[in-house]
Amino acid sequence: MAKQLVSDELWSLVEPLLPKPGPKKKDGRPRVPDRACLTGIVFVLMTGIPWEYLPQEMGCGSGMTCWRRLRDWQAAGVWEDLHRILLDRLGEADRIDWSRASIDSSTVPAKGLKKGGLQPRPWARIRPIAANLGPSTIW
Repeated sequence: MAKQLVSDELWSLVEPLLPKPGPKKKDGRPRVPDRACLTGIVFVLMTGIPWEYLPQEMGCGSGMTCWRRLRDWQAAGVWEDLHRILLDRLGEADRIDWSRASIDSSTVPAKGLKKGGLQPRPWARIRPIAANLGPSTIW
């Protein structure tokens, strides 16, 4: 038997984060279950195959269905919430090696520029620089 891509433990973490589906706009095919779509998403991301080549035999719906569900869940913040939950679990289990951590402005926003935050110090501003009249390095 093939290895299950979405374990019961993973599904128990992801399921509460998923947005509830809205009403169907028109009759037609039944909605593909969220767990099946998550399996399709994991399969495509693990193998690197194009979405349209997702095997129908897996029961995950079409590649476009899985791609749309991935897009909708991204917009709903599911992956960010899941990342935070997994980091919390790893932290509680003391499984994070902080000696290898790196923080920069892409992961932690700078303070002071948001509304209501600290204002930048006047002496920290960069003074305008006069035009450089040195020789061009393009020649």
